[in-house]
Formats: sequence, C-alpha cells, structure tokens
Amino acid sequence: MTELSWTLIGERVRESRAAAGFSQQALADRVGLERSMISKLEKGDRRIDAVELARLARALDLPIAHFLTRPPEVVSRRAAIADAEDVGDSRAARDAYRTDAVLSAWLRDVRQLVAEGFLHPEPPRRYPGKATDARGAAQAAQWLRDELGLGRGPIDSVAKACEDAGQSVAAVALPSDGASLVDGDVAVSVVASDHPPGRRRSTAAHELGHMVLGDEFSSDLGVHASRDDREKVVEAFAAEFLLPAAEARRAAHDGDPEARRSSLVRISATYRVSWGLAVTQLRRADAVSADEARRLRSRTPTDVEFRVAVGWKPQPDLSKVRVPPRYASAVVAALHADSITPARAVEMMRGQVSIDELTEEVEE
Repeated sequence: MTELSWTLIGERVRESRAAAGFSQQALADRVGLERSMISKLEKGDRRIDAVELARLARALDLPIAHFLTRPPEVVSRRAAIADAEDVGDSRAARDAYRTDAVLSAWLRDVRQLVAEGFLHPEPPRRYPGKATDARGAAQAAQWLRDELGLGRGPIDSVAKACEDAGQSVAAVALPSDGASLVDGDVAVSVVASDHPPGRRRSTAAHELGHMVLGDEFSSDLGVHASRDDREKVVEAFAAEFLLPAAEARRAAHDGDPEARRSSLVRISATYRVSWGLAVTQLRRADAVSADEARRLRSRTPTDVEFRVAVGWKPQPDLSKVRVPPRYASAVVAALHADSITPARAVEMMRGQVSIDELTEEVEE
C-alpha cells in the first residue's frame, strides 16, 4: 500500500465524500473550508495540511491512512467486480466502498505489527479438498475443526478460532454484515459490531469459510447472482463450523416436539449460535420434517428460556472483545516498546480498551 500523489489523494476524498452521501458544500461546512477549496482538493489542484486532513478524516469517519495509501490489489479487483461506475451511483456501492475502506485499515494495522516483529500470524489454512455443495462444505468445516483441535464441542471464542486458522477478525462499525480478504500471506476479516451476538459469530465463520474454501475475496454487500450458489456453500461451512449437524441431531432424540424444542434451546445456548442456525442444522441433519422446522423457526426462545435450559444466558462474542487475542498482545507489546503511542494503540484495538487502561498496563 504505497503513498498517493495529491491527484490520487483528491480522488480518495471525492470517493469518500460520495460514499458518505455528502455534497461538496456539506463536507466543506463540516471541516470549516470553502466549497471551492474542497473542489480544488478533489481535482488535485490544492494541497492540504495535516490539520485539515485530520478534520476531513473525522468528518468522513475514515482513518487518515485511507487518504494517503492505496488499497490492497484484491480490494481494487473486488470494487471492479461490483460493476459500479461511480461510488455515488447506489447505496450498495457506497456501503461497499466504506466497508472496503474499513477492511483495508484493519489490514494495514495487522501488517504494521507483522512488519515490526510484534505479530506472527498463522498462515491462512486452505481446505485441501473441494467443496461444491453443502455436504462438501460440512466436510471442510469438520476438517478445520480437527486441524484446530476443536473436536465437535462448542467454540468458546470465534475470534481466537479464526486467528488460529490464520485469519484476523475485528468487530467494527460497518454498513454491512462483514467482509474479508487474503493479501499474500495475511488474511483479515471484519464483522459488524452492532449486530446480535449470534449473527456476529455467524458472519465471522462465514468470512472464515471464504478463506478456507479458497475464495480470494468476499463481501456480504451486493453479492452478484452468479455467486449465489457459492455463498450457499460458504453458509453451510459456517453453520457446520459453529454447530456440527451431528450435535444438533441430539435434539431429535426426544420424543415429542416440545421436548425436541427444549433440547434444541439448550444446544443453541451451549454452542452460542442463533436460533435460526440451530434449526437449520437440525433440519440439515434430516432430524425433523420441513413443517416442524418452520414451526421451530417461528418460536424464537426468550432469554429466560436460555437461562432455564443451561442456567446462564449465552455470553456475547466479538462484543467487548473486538480483536483477536494474539493481535491484542502484539499491540500491547508495541506500546511497551514505544513503537506506537497510547492513542494509536487505542485506535488499533478498535475501542476494546481505553487510553487510561492502556496507560495503567504500561505503568505496571
């Protein structure tokens, strides 16, 4: 990701403004500049100083580095595939641009820690076979579980599991469910931090599936119709990775529908997956009829039912913990070595800790 010329910086500002849905006047008002100055900047006819750039970045809710570096090649190719001639043409194109900007920023931070020797990520794991249908996807998920020593039990931390598989996942503010990419020897993904816990875990597993199954790039925004079948395979991988169908089948051992539902509530809570995913896996195991599956889907369990089933409410994943554990340790190590400032460390941790907490950590 090389530095850009003033002309290209201006293009990045124009694209980012369009993605945010601002007119030149609206952006000018937000940063305290004349509209003509924004126009000249976007054409590459005007330079800006660090203070003005910081104001622009804050107004557009993007990191400063976004305007100063090229995105990775794989992100550029994905943007071309979206068939959007201009980022302002549609809501989907604008959201895709912002998602890729956030994903690129996450990649830059991971690569910085790698380059400075603080982070040594696992190489991205690739399934040695082919997964062209749901059955093949399930086999790939079982293979990865075995590779990571997870057996068939619940996954406590999806962030750690993804990191162990070679993909660094972060929970951040996104206009989409998530996105991922593999850039050489580094794989990263992002998931929306404001989505329900089960959905965050499913999205993280979905993005992991794109990497493991050999899909070079992915985004949950505006997936082209020709890729629908591929997405279904990845969804089957994610579901099996989080909750093996054989484990969901245990709910069918109970004799009547109410008993089966109670059993599935317990399984859903224990594996910390959404109710919809639990029902899908029960159906995928061919353990209940399509009609019973529809009835189950219509009766989403309450928090009280989860507590009664297992004695506790399923704890959220990728919520307070927004970055993977080895990455977090690398940020702290870089801070201890004075390689980054406390403010930069907070930024790299995606709000997982405050500057006061990091300062206490360093002083100790």
